[in-house]
Amino acid sequence: MSDFDVCIVGAGVIGLAVARALTLSGRSVVVIEARAAFGEETSSRNSEVIHSGIYYPTGSLKARLCVAGRAALYDFCTGRGVPHARCGKLIVAADESEMAGLEALARKGAQNGVDDLRLLSAREAKALEPALACVGALLAPATGIIDSHAYMLALQGDAEGAAFAYRAPFLSARRETGGFEVEVGGAEPARMSVGALVNSAGLAASRVARAIEGLTDIPETLFAKGNYFALAGRAPFRRLIYPAPQAHGLGVHLTFDLAGQARFGPDVEWVERLDYDVNPERARGFADAIRRYWPSLPDDALSPAYAGVRPKISGPSDPAPDFRIDGPAAHGIAGLVNLYGIESPGLTASLAIAEEVAALL
Repeated sequence: MSDFDVCIVGAGVIGLAVARALTLSGRSVVVIEARAAFGEETSSRNSEVIHSGIYYPTGSLKARLCVAGRAALYDFCTGRGVPHARCGKLIVAADESEMAGLEALARKGAQNGVDDLRLLSAREAKALEPALACVGALLAPATGIIDSHAYMLALQGDAEGAAFAYRAPFLSARRETGGFEVEVGGAEPARMSVGALVNSAGLAASRVARAIEGLTDIPETLFAKGNYFALAGRAPFRRLIYPAPQAHGLGVHLTFDLAGQARFGPDVEWVERLDYDVNPERARGFADAIRRYWPSLPDDALSPAYAGVRPKISGPSDPAPDFRIDGPAAHGIAGLVNLYGIESPGLTASLAIAEEVAALL
């Protein structure tokens, strides 16, 4: 007999969404988390943007799950009263050399099922956002922002009946008849039998995978830090403003929280360990990037805000990979799902990712 049908490792937004999907399907679930509360790493240190689904290769998991997840997420937020806003965004070309990239994004977005994109001339873009400097822009009306903490709290509330163990780090899993024996550390170490195991440990996913008996083909998780700076005063924009995308990131973009506070980021800084300090000296590089689309950024208007770390499964010189959702067909172990490289658009895609995981168990 198993103590639980499923053990989920990691209480970030993905772990919580999976817990919700599985409990709603009638399975008994335990979520173990090394931190003191849910969502203390990647899930709470990002731009809190609901993405439309235009950046990702057509047919990829990222494209499919982002588009499906966005629709599900807006419905969820409306139904549960989770604070959010469908504010839209402009992706801007600062010079003519970037226009071809915007046109390619528009085509890719249409292929991915994003049917409301519109290419704008410089005049049309400035009519929407007079403070903007650009030679053209791509309007993505379905983009929004969300209170990620309130969203995760609602997911946890929906996972009624699931057990949550915090300060309970995963130590190992041994295969046994009908499932796994899982060893958990912390102040009250324990062993439990579970029918299935989901590794949604984010930044620690590769380390967790290496402690699962019989598992091979484990990618290395690399850390790409993203720094954010806050703006003093109000920004003269109503929509999110993004530059043309860059390798391993979407460029230093302007987003808001739901109170209207503007922030800029993230950049990409490859690091060897988790480090959430923001170096104030990076403000100069941020200001140079921002002034390409907002020349009137006041001097000394940026102050360090926060940083997050993306769980990358490719290095600085490699092309951006797809999500890896490895079920039994990938590794040959029944009842096991490993999630690797769940970075952006993981928050947007979370409900769709949860359905994908549930279908593999």
